[in-house]
Amino acid sequence: MSDRLKAEREAAATRRNLLTQDAIERTGITEDMIGELVTRFYGRVREDALLGPVFAIVQNWDEHLAKLKDFWSSVVLMSGRYHGSPMRAHVPLTLVGDHFDRWLDLFEQTAREVCPPPAAALFIDKARRIADSFEMASATIAGRIAAPRHLLRSS
Repeated sequence: MSDRLKAEREAAATRRNLLTQDAIERTGITEDMIGELVTRFYGRVREDALLGPVFAIVQNWDEHLAKLKDFWSSVVLMSGRYHGSPMRAHVPLTLVGDHFDRWLDLFEQTAREVCPPPAAALFIDKARRIADSFEMASATIAGRIAAPRHLLRSS
């Protein structure tokens, strides 16, 4: 690796660490909070009449929850722990708007219960962006066009 490339990577890591520290200071998010949010939220998802059947394909929930905790840690704290392709995993599920709306309703409710307001706001913003991204990709694969709907929702 060249010295220039090494220096660029180190600078990027420093910037990422500063952003992470800023997010932690502004929101109070911790790995334990992420774990509680993910565990409680997916417990509700599994019991939900609309979403439960979609998630019934998960065979090992302990493994899946660990992966989801890594995903959310990477999303909100930029930990880099998640290495996967969530879009690829969700495409075969033929999800529609009602699924995304219900997923967000449950997520937002759980985030507000588990997290202090600044942390809940960050999680909710990220979740809405993810829902829009997944919904638009699902529509595209089905030959439809979908516009982002969830970022426009009021908190």
